[in-house]
Amino acid sequence: MYFAIVAFALAVAMLHGPRPSLAQDPTGKDAAAGDGQLALNNACRTCHTIREGDNRLGPNLHKILGRKAGSLPNYGYSSAMKGADFVWDQATLDRFIANPDQVVAGHNMKPYGGIASAEDRAKIVGFLETIGQ
Repeated sequence: MYFAIVAFALAVAMLHGPRPSLAQDPTGKDAAAGDGQLALNNACRTCHTIREGDNRLGPNLHKILGRKAGSLPNYGYSSAMKGADFVWDQATLDRFIANPDQVVAGHNMKPYGGIASAEDRAKIVGFLETIGQ
């Protein structure tokens, strides 16, 4: 009888205990995206969102990769950003996040001075790449 009770309790515990998700990500991309979103929130969320059409103090970053700089309608870019003649790619965005003055002198992102950590910049750019697809 004791064995049956223990076996029953063990079976119930196994059914209701922690289980692995059915949709696991063996590549770790979900965790990397979470790290990127956290890095973006910590450094950029005060002025930017990732929701399309939701411009705040800064323009939304939805599908920024592949977008011409200064091209969102209904956003008041600086004349320097409007006149920037490039399309945002991973390398340009990384350089801009590191030191915006070196990429677009005269931008309006003051007092933002950049993010020194290459790891944090890579997380942010990687996250922005995933939300743009």
